[in-house]
Amino acid sequence: MEKLVYLDNNATTKVDHAVVEAMMKYFTEDYGNPSSIYTHGQRAREAVENARKRVAKILNCEQRDVFFTGSGTESDNIAIKGVARKYKNKGNHIITSSIEHHAVLKSVEYLAKEGFIYDIVKVNEDGIIDIDHLKSLIKPETILISVMYANNETGAIQPIEDIGKIAKEKGIYFHTDAVQGVGKLTLDVKKLNVDMLSLSGHKFHAPKGVGILYKRTGINPIPLFHGGHHELNVRPSTENVPYIVGIAEALNIAYRDIEKHRERQMKLKERLKKGLIKNIDNILLNTPEKSVFNTLNVSFIGIEGESILFTLDESGIAISTGSACTSGSLEPSHVIKAMGRNHATCHGSVRFSLSKYTTEEEIDFTIDKVKSTVEKIRKISPYK
Repeated sequence: MEKLVYLDNNATTKVDHAVVEAMMKYFTEDYGNPSSIYTHGQRAREAVENARKRVAKILNCEQRDVFFTGSGTESDNIAIKGVARKYKNKGNHIITSSIEHHAVLKSVEYLAKEGFIYDIVKVNEDGIIDIDHLKSLIKPETILISVMYANNETGAIQPIEDIGKIAKEKGIYFHTDAVQGVGKLTLDVKKLNVDMLSLSGHKFHAPKGVGILYKRTGINPIPLFHGGHHELNVRPSTENVPYIVGIAEALNIAYRDIEKHRERQMKLKERLKKGLIKNIDNILLNTPEKSVFNTLNVSFIGIEGESILFTLDESGIAISTGSACTSGSLEPSHVIKAMGRNHATCHGSVRFSLSKYTTEEEIDFTIDKVKSTVEKIRKISPYK
């Protein structure tokens, strides 16, 4: 296999060397339990609280409103299930969208087994939430709205600020899965008008296995787990100090360098898009203009995306046919389907997602390999 060209950064990212360096001492030196009252434990506690302070500064929130979890999925589950169960006396209706990550969709579906009801907001052909449709779905019993910030498959940016204003006017709790917005869009929770926000470390060069949940003061979700008093009883479990330090470091690096990476990756994304359009016939862009700067989703008409993925893998190029959590499924992308694409177009969609490590040479190499791959597969494709 040739050198790896990794273009699946919406699935996971390489851990930044600076993040690893920041974490190391909490594995081998200050490894105490942060709940312990002796000095060794308190050094670990100080590291956790310092990380919480750094995260709060970027989110523009109170330090006490930042909680560390094991993943973005866990953060989504606490926000959705925890809040719905806590405030079910106020109503049992939930609104979410047709393009959400399965961590949100499956949580809402599960709550239906407990007597909650939910409605799904439509998106337009660009994969953007239909605000008027959302407004029409609101009922007196609506207690929670959950809409993602940026879509993991297409990169489409959702009108979170507007949805937040609507929710606030109606007295409805509003949660956003902001996993794909980190390092690309503002995370200012006051500007976004959100009550809760979920993040996942491995999407922005921190390790897998650590996430963040912001919840506004006064919102008290019922915890998913029961045990100790950790994280103010929101997430009982001994804090993973090295990973908490790592996610805070990665978040700060992401926003310290955001403008530099925005400019550079936008140019690479445009180079990739123009190269594919110029060299390959009969393709459809699924990523709209209003999208995060690292993501490009394309459908190659007449071909299954999996065929492209496997063939490119032989050349050392890693891409995806959708979200990583559904890559083992033969079902077409629910996101592309929600945008009104037909079955064949959904099956022919692939996602390229760049990072700060992506180079111009890798983009040119990918364009060349995709061109030859598509030509080869189309000659034998049963869809032609």
